[in-house]
Amino acid sequence: MCVTCGCDTDHNDKKLINVERDILHENNLMAQRNRGYFDAKNIFALNLVSSPGSGKTTLLERTLTDLKDELRFAVIEGDQQTANDADRIHATGTKVAQINTGKGCHLDADMIFHTIPGMKLEENSILFIENVGNLVCPAMFDLGEQDRVVVMSVTEGDDKPLKYPDMYSSANICVINKIDLLPYVKFDMDAVKANAKKTNPNLEIIELSCTSGEGMETWYNWLKSKVPANESELSHTN
Repeated sequence: MCVTCGCDTDHNDKKLINVERDILHENNLMAQRNRGYFDAKNIFALNLVSSPGSGKTTLLERTLTDLKDELRFAVIEGDQQTANDADRIHATGTKVAQINTGKGCHLDADMIFHTIPGMKLEENSILFIENVGNLVCPAMFDLGEQDRVVVMSVTEGDDKPLKYPDMYSSANICVINKIDLLPYVKFDMDAVKANAKKTNPNLEIIELSCTSGEGMETWYNWLKSKVPANESELSHTN
């Protein structure tokens, strides 16, 4: 059982359902506070969610490296244990904070609220929040993000959106990663797109490979459209 959201195989217990509702209510209030903070400082906050191994951290590493002279970034890393991913992000020269959830299977808005003051986030920047690798519980918890990005790879099944509809219906963007492996795996791109659209007709889909670089420009242009680069100010601070 998750110690924070109380998920269990038995959802017929009335008391468990009531507790879950109380937790989500408190979380949503805190998420609104986070969102107000981000809006006031013009920080574009993205909640990156996926199953383990989809390539979220690799996507971040390449993005942070390629766009470091154009956009300002900060990252919050969520994992049950270790600072391995935070160390990888730190190596790019990006400001990063690690949240270890222990037995918890997701980040929540309160964790973000207590993390951001110490980060001293810059105005007109992008904050990536890399959630715990899990397609179930993170779908329920608003962190105060402006957009939610679900990342999947072609090494996963093309029925993934149908198996985890809550996550895909709550996302704004679906990044399909590792397309360089398409010749070597059984994966139907048309089918996964159709399944994703069945779950969420408004879902925007970006195909890319962090390894080959194919499709990365589409992802970069989408980010730039959210927080336009101020080249003169960036050159002054570098």
